[in-house]
Amino acid sequence: MNPLDTYNGALTRRQFFRKSGSGLGAVALASLLGKPAFANTQDLSSLMAGIPQIAPKAKRAIYISLIGAPSQLDLYDYKPDLSKRFKEDLNQWLKSQGQRLTGMTSGQATFPLAPSIFKFSQHGQSGAWISELLPWTGRMADDICIIKSMHTDAINHEPANQLICTGSMQSGKASMGSWLSYGLGSMNQDLPSFVVLHATHSSPYSNVQAISSRLWGSGFLAGKHAGVALRSLGDPVLFLKDAPGVSRDMRRKMLDGLNQLNQSSYDNVGDPEIQTRMQQYEMAFRMQASVPELTDLSSEPEHIYSLYGEDSKTRGTFANSTLMARRLLERGVRFVQIFHRGWDQHGSLPRDLASQCKDVDQGSFGLIQDLKQRGMLEDTLVIMGGEFGRTIYSQGNLTEKDYGRDHHPRCFSLWMAGGGIKGGQVHGETDEMSYNIVKDPVHVRDLHATILHTLGLDPERLTFKFQGLDQRLIGVEPARVVKELFA
Repeated sequence: MNPLDTYNGALTRRQFFRKSGSGLGAVALASLLGKPAFANTQDLSSLMAGIPQIAPKAKRAIYISLIGAPSQLDLYDYKPDLSKRFKEDLNQWLKSQGQRLTGMTSGQATFPLAPSIFKFSQHGQSGAWISELLPWTGRMADDICIIKSMHTDAINHEPANQLICTGSMQSGKASMGSWLSYGLGSMNQDLPSFVVLHATHSSPYSNVQAISSRLWGSGFLAGKHAGVALRSLGDPVLFLKDAPGVSRDMRRKMLDGLNQLNQSSYDNVGDPEIQTRMQQYEMAFRMQASVPELTDLSSEPEHIYSLYGEDSKTRGTFANSTLMARRLLERGVRFVQIFHRGWDQHGSLPRDLASQCKDVDQGSFGLIQDLKQRGMLEDTLVIMGGEFGRTIYSQGNLTEKDYGRDHHPRCFSLWMAGGGIKGGQVHGETDEMSYNIVKDPVHVRDLHATILHTLGLDPERLTFKFQGLDQRLIGVEPARVVKELFA
C-alpha cells in the first residue's frame, strides 16, 4: 500500500465533511444574494470571511505605529504643577509604587523629576491640552479622540511592539492586519488586503529600534493574510518587472501552466497552503500592473501636496507615506500600517522629540483632512501612537533644557479618528505625576477589541483553531470594547 495514498484518502475524507458544511452553505448564500454581492471576492474562503459579524462602523483602517514610544508627558498629558518640583529625587516614592526598572536606569542612584520644558495650549471644543511640538495636530483636535489612559504589560520594546501589533508578547502570532484580512476578506483583486509602509525619519541622532516582519506577519493564518511591505527605495516590490525577454503574454502562459501543476498537487495532497501559493502568484501578476499606477503620484494636484506638506513629494517620508496610504485605501486595501521609528528618547529628548514631531505632524493632519474632504473618514478608522509611555524621572543627567526618559508601561497616550469615533474628546486621566491611571483605563487588549468591533468583527468570535486552541487577537484575558469612544 502506498503511504501517500493512505494519507491523501484520510485527508480527503476529513475535508469532505468540512466542505459539505461550509461549502454548501456558501453556495446557498450566494444564490440568495446574487453575484454582485460577491464581485470582489476571489475564492470561497474569502467569500465566507468577508461577512462582518456585527454592523461595522468602518470598512478599512490605518494604524500609524510610532516605534520607540513617544513621551506622553511632552505631547498630550499636561502636568504644569511638576515644574515646581524640578530635580526632586523620586527614589523612595518609586519604591513605594513598586516601579519596574529597565537595565538602563536600574543603576541610577537618584531619579530626578523632569518636568516637560514644552509649552501646552488648549484646542478644540474639548479644550484638549496639546504640546507646541504638534501645532497641526492641535488644529484637528475636533477630529480626533485622545486617549490618555492606555496601558500595557511590557516594559521593553520588542515584547511591547509584539503585544500591540499581534496581541501577544510571544512570537509566532498573527498580526492585527492579518486578523482583519482573515476576518473581512479583500475589497480588491489587484492589491493585497494588508499593506505596510516604512516611513523614514529626519533626525540623525534618534535611537532607532529594530523591528521585524513578525509585526505584520500572518503567524498561524494563511500566508495570503500577511502584510505586504512596499519599499521606499527602488521598486516598491521586488521583482515587480518581468525579466528581460519575457513578455506579458508569456508571463501569463507560464503562470497558467504553474497553476495547473499546483492544482494537480492540491487535488492529490489537499494542502491549503498550495491554494495560498496559487493565489499569491495571481496577486503578484496583477500587482505588476497595479503597483506602478499606485505609486505614481504625478496625478496628485498641488493643493494636495500643500495639505500634506512639502515632504509629501519625497518618496519614503512620513508625509509621502500618509498620502500613499490614502491612495491605497481608495483602491480597496483593507488595512494600512505605517511604521515610523526613532521615538526612543533616553537622552537629548527635547532635540530629538522635536525633530520626530516635525516629521509626522502635518502629514497626519493632511491625512485626516484629505479623508474627510473625500467623504472617506466616516468609514475609515485611523489610529496613531506608540507601544508604551515614558517616565516622569530623567534617565541620566538632567538640566533645565535637556533630559531623557526611560520606558513606562503604566500609562501612555494615543489618538483615534474616523470610523464612528467621536472627535473632539479626551478619554481617561492619569494622576498628577503621569504615572498611574486614575480614570477610564484602556489596555492594549481593549484597543484591539475596539478596533475589531469598529470594523464589524466580534472580538470574542474572531478565532482560528491552532495547536488545539481557539486563537484570538485579544487573547484569553478579559478585553472590552470601549464604547465611550463612539459618537
